[in-house]
Amino acid sequence: MSNKYQPALFWFAVANAVTTFLLIGLGGLVTSHEAGMSVPDWPTTYGYNMFLFPVDKWIGGIFYEHSHRLLASGVGFLTTILAVWLWLKDARKWVQWLGIAAFLLVIVQGILGGLRVRWQLDWLGVPHGAVGQIFLVLTAALALFTSRWWMESAGKKQIAVPRGLRCHILYVTILIFVQLLIAATMRHQHAGLAIWDFPSAHGKLWPDTSHAAIADYNAHRPPGWVGKPITAFQVNLQMVHRFVAYAIFLGVAAATLLARKKLGGRDPLTRFAWFWLALLTLQIGLGAWTIWSDKAADVTTLHVMGGAAALLTGTLWWLIAARRTRLAA
Repeated sequence: MSNKYQPALFWFAVANAVTTFLLIGLGGLVTSHEAGMSVPDWPTTYGYNMFLFPVDKWIGGIFYEHSHRLLASGVGFLTTILAVWLWLKDARKWVQWLGIAAFLLVIVQGILGGLRVRWQLDWLGVPHGAVGQIFLVLTAALALFTSRWWMESAGKKQIAVPRGLRCHILYVTILIFVQLLIAATMRHQHAGLAIWDFPSAHGKLWPDTSHAAIADYNAHRPPGWVGKPITAFQVNLQMVHRFVAYAIFLGVAAATLLARKKLGGRDPLTRFAWFWLALLTLQIGLGAWTIWSDKAADVTTLHVMGGAAALLTGTLWWLIAARRTRLAA
């Protein structure tokens, strides 16, 4: 076992995190194409062992759902190798147990995905999505913990990050996670867009959600709209999603200005905060584009991946800040 930087281990952890991020994107494509139930059995695929399913049958929604299963299996395999590697070669017990936690979490994630198919319950897509985001954060954290910077930063001069700034970053990151849960709830109701204009909402700042108004919305949905009739709950939930997005953007903007003030413009964490702000700006643009494009699958999936990237950025920022502060003390 070693307490030193191991390049092969680090890059393997990075590959695992990147693959997990791509898996979230592919999962977004499955939902965006309404392909979640294109394969009605699990763990088999139309009776075949999933790894032996004929390529000529990968058509329509089956292509997205089956590809998602295969990539998920690949992530599970990589995570198993990483957990064993950490246990055998990394001397830090807490990192070893984080590797085991990642291994157990990927099993839970696979079971949730399988049960959603077996039981045909759309609401299981929400915890499935939530666990996916937590797993992504954990894999990225393991990559950080095995990095050269983390392993060799002890004994080097570090600039502490004020507690108020660290807490602000943490609260905004938690809010992003809550926002992702709201988004997952919206997506897995399969009702299409409850509000199809932006920046207004059915022509108002806050739309009417009376019984008569909801009936009118359903009667005048855009031509060719696919999905269940919308409800007042869905309209209100989408409005909450919009206003939480504005709050997150303001929170990240404030974090960027605070980092510049407390750490200086040249500090790496300040530059990382500027990247976070640019990412949130892009994410809001993708959210608007999702509405204007009538929830086009590729745009919606980019929006899903942007949300995951925003959560990841906030988490890594906070972990780096906590490490620097502890070493500075």
